Amino acid sequence: MVINENVLASEKTKETISDLSLIKAARKDPRLFGELYKRYVEQVFRYTYSWIGNVHESEDITAQTFLAAFESFEKFRQDEHFASWLFTIARNKTMDYFRQHKNISSIDNVVDLPDDNDPLSEVIHSEQTAAITKLIQALPEEDRELLRVRFLAEMSFPEIARFLHRNEEAVKKSIYRLLVRLHSQLEVSNE
Repeated sequence: MVINENVLASEKTKETISDLSLIKAARKDPRLFGELYKRYVEQVFRYTYSWIGNVHESEDITAQTFLAAFESFEKFRQDEHFASWLFTIARNKTMDYFRQHKNISSIDNVVDLPDDNDPLSEVIHSEQTAAITKLIQALPEEDRELLRVRFLAEMSFPEIARFLHRNEEAVKKSIYRLLVRLHSQLEVSNE
C-alpha cells in the first residue's frame, strides 16, 4: 500500500489508515512520523496534564514523549500496539518529572469549563464537578489511572490492556465496575 501525503492529510486518516500502515510508511520516510504525532498528541497531552496539572509542563513532557518515541522508533516491535508503547513512554516521562519535582497533581484537577454563559448551568456543572472530583480523589491510584487512560488518553480496551499488562476482559470489567460504582456514589451524594 502506497501512502501519499494527500491521503495522510485527509480528515479520515485515523479511520482509514491503521497505525501499522503509518508505522511502515514512517519507517521508510521519517517525515511521516508526524502523522503519528498528529494522531496522538492531544491524547498524550491530556494524559500528562491529568498527572501534572500544568499546561506548560505537560506540553514539555508531551514533546519529550514524542521525541523519545521518534528516537527509539526503530525499537518499536510491530506486534505491539503503538498507543500502548507511546503511553508507556509518556508515563515514564511523567514519572521522571515527578522524581525531579516531587509535586503530584491528579486527575481530579482536570476540569472542562462549560461553553455557554448560562449561570444556572455553570452552577450545576460546578456542583457536579466538585462531587465527581471528591469521589475521584477517594479512589485508589490504580482506579484513577484507569480513568486517565480510558477517558483522557482515549485508549481502547486492547490498548489499555497492553499498556497495563493486564487481560483485556479484566480491564473492561474493572472500568465498567468503577463507572457503576462512581455513578451510584454520585446518585447517593445528590440525594
